[in-house]
Amino acid sequence: MTSLQIIGIAGTNGSGKDTVGHTLADKHSYLFISVTDLLRAELNRRGLPVERENLRALSAEWRRQYGYAVLVDRAVEEFKRLQDKYVGVAIASLRNPYEADRVHELGGVVVWVDADPKERYERIRINAEARARAGEDSKTFEEFLAEEQAEMHPSGDAATLDMSGVKVRSDMFLLNSATDLPHFQAFISDQLFGRRAA
Repeated sequence: MTSLQIIGIAGTNGSGKDTVGHTLADKHSYLFISVTDLLRAELNRRGLPVERENLRALSAEWRRQYGYAVLVDRAVEEFKRLQDKYVGVAIASLRNPYEADRVHELGGVVVWVDADPKERYERIRINAEARARAGEDSKTFEEFLAEEQAEMHPSGDAATLDMSGVKVRSDMFLLNSATDLPHFQAFISDQLFGRRAA
């Protein structure tokens, strides 16, 4: 039986995955860990540009070296170290099917977040500076869609990204059509915690 102690968050780029994580942290006492931030920190440590291609390569490298679910495992280790302070852990962004499988093995649920592609692109473009990702997120709409397609399907061995494989393993689907943050936060809380109480 699954619980909401471990919530894996996946979905398309710019759909609101981090917003789901921050909402769980701010309003429901979850520890929010962005595995993409772990990868960004390692790229910075290595002196490499934080670009999607480098993020993809590093995540595949780590999966080959430490196991396919390494990013989830590292997030859960951090939660275990701090679990007396939190009710659960929210982990974003799952991009490989083995990560979704690990969340399920640990009794958790996987949430897939999506939104209209044009809306997602505009959100990323508008928020790039605020998220300190101006270089990483400076793309045309066509480049944005092409990068997403490259991440949706495996491009090599089992260690590479396969977001479509995560999507089919997801337990809940959130369509982010909210026009403002408070409405989306209320929607997240209702969908995740209203369903648990039912």
